[in-house]
Amino acid sequence: MCGLAGAFDPDTEATAWPSRLGGMATALRHRGPDDEGIWHDAQAGIGLAFRRLAILDLSAEGHQPMLSASGRYVMAYNGEVYNFRELRAELEATGSRFRGHSDTEVMLAAFETWGLTRSVSRFVGMFAFALWDRTERRLHLVRDRLGIKPLYWGWSRGALLFASELTALRRHPSFEARLDRDAVASFLRFNYIPAPHAIFEGFRKLEPGCIRSFDLAGDVRSGEGRLTAYWSLAEVAREGLAHPFAGDEREAVDELERRLTDSVALRMIADVPLGAFLSGGIDSSLVVALMRARATGPVRTFTIGFEEQAFDESTWARRIAQHLGTEHTEQIVTAAQALAAVPRIASLFDEPFADSSQIPTLLVSELARRHVTVALSGDGGDELFAGYTRYALFTDLQRNLSRIPRGARRVLGRALGAVPVAAANRMLAFADPLLRRYGTGGPAGDKIRKLAELVALPDDRALYRDLLSHWKNPAELVAGGIERPRLADLAERPQGHPDPIHLLMFDDTLAYLPDDILVKVDRTSMSVGLEARVPMIDHRVVELAWSLPMSLKVRDGRTKWVLRQILERHVPRELVERPKMGFGVPIELWLRGPLRAWADDLLSESRLRREGLLEPGPIQQKWREHVSGVRHWHYYLWDVLALQAWREAHGV
Repeated sequence: MCGLAGAFDPDTEATAWPSRLGGMATALRHRGPDDEGIWHDAQAGIGLAFRRLAILDLSAEGHQPMLSASGRYVMAYNGEVYNFRELRAELEATGSRFRGHSDTEVMLAAFETWGLTRSVSRFVGMFAFALWDRTERRLHLVRDRLGIKPLYWGWSRGALLFASELTALRRHPSFEARLDRDAVASFLRFNYIPAPHAIFEGFRKLEPGCIRSFDLAGDVRSGEGRLTAYWSLAEVAREGLAHPFAGDEREAVDELERRLTDSVALRMIADVPLGAFLSGGIDSSLVVALMRARATGPVRTFTIGFEEQAFDESTWARRIAQHLGTEHTEQIVTAAQALAAVPRIASLFDEPFADSSQIPTLLVSELARRHVTVALSGDGGDELFAGYTRYALFTDLQRNLSRIPRGARRVLGRALGAVPVAAANRMLAFADPLLRRYGTGGPAGDKIRKLAELVALPDDRALYRDLLSHWKNPAELVAGGIERPRLADLAERPQGHPDPIHLLMFDDTLAYLPDDILVKVDRTSMSVGLEARVPMIDHRVVELAWSLPMSLKVRDGRTKWVLRQILERHVPRELVERPKMGFGVPIELWLRGPLRAWADDLLSESRLRREGLLEPGPIQQKWREHVSGVRHWHYYLWDVLALQAWREAHGV
């Protein structure tokens, strides 16, 4: 795992290239503490920078940027191509020769033998890379199918800049740090900045599963290049739904176990110590169980627990580790330790990010890094196998609301909205256990007000968008900001689906997974020089998952049914059959207690007015209501706090 950066800047003097590239590389040192490299061609106006976290081929033969055998291609590459040994054997059979043992060298040989698109289509892994074709004077920026590894790009003052993180781009003198107010508006709705947008004007995230090529043979100073999709989730979903898995249930479970086992085994290839995150949930437990089945030695597992019982799964993780016989390391985090991470976490993210599970993810990454350099994670199972509790909530809401005529729904919405929240909290306190069925426990009055909003929505897509939304009208909060479409909004959704949950899973795999979950895992793990691998979203597993009927994903109220069948072959059911818990922290209580002074400063009306980005009125109202306990606005407020803390940490 590594970090890359680069620039096409024909105005840069030859003598300036080393210092400029060196500065960009230094900004990525946390992603690659083991080695640094730069390469540039001043005449062509192109340069690449690289920081290395050595995982495979720890020798100097893995140094990057790396040239292909003929010298035609130069590449800076972040990630892992797990099937490189198989590809290497094929290439050797056709005459390729190798000096080292890295996947980077195999990739370059593949480009020379098979071409870029055909090669990338054969790679199994997670990757983002910049490839310079010295013959054609063409730059290719490439990102893996699911968007596991990040890559930003954009033009600024006539220079094309690209990097794993925006922090590296800011080191280039052509970079202009102008906040994109439209991106801020989207952030306040979703708590992350959805692709293809980025926090700075003129810069974008490269689309997953795509190659963006720039022909730089002439005097090019702008343009989006040519975009080529080598893999499409929309096509995978259409194909899977049109041609469902042909076998019976037992055969489906067997085939999924086979693919997951192969995926896990590939991700266990490393020349450094390796382990796994173990939360005690279905996904991480299954990954560890499959690791244990394939390992020739002990498997290292890592768990973070909390003093607050409502947020602690460490007991279950410990029991599963004991059953599987892993070498288990556990840390119970005090409130003080978790709180200490809050002020510094904004500096770890190159864009504003407000998923509060970033805190425990950072803490477990720090714990794991003391013992290993690579850790496998269970992320992705919820999106592929209908694991989120909000899917059940959506289904129930959709079914019940469809029985009410549109006009009556508007009347009902106005009536529910008129109920005072405090009064509803008192009268309907008995309903809290029912609400917790959907993972939405809390004062009933808040839920009544939320329901008032939902009943008036025009269609299913608007209903699900509202369930995902924090600030409902964020453009009104951001001076001069409007919301722009996400990649998920622009994608052609699969038709002929037998269950609406398929559409929710599709949207989440396009947006929530790469822009929230994978950003969280990448930035927190890489901040401590740890490589996190995610076997659940091997593209071959994704393709099989989309061919499986919903009855294998949700059955009798049990989510991820097919994954549970595999796990029960390795772990007793009683160790994993319990209500789903999120990987969260008690932000709601912290904002009323130990974080109140910190939040007071970031949310002060005078500060917000002075900065001129956000409208203070709605923020101050929600802050007062939250502190007093009248309403629970912690999700809304955490978004604003994360934005404010990020701006402060990065001087924006």
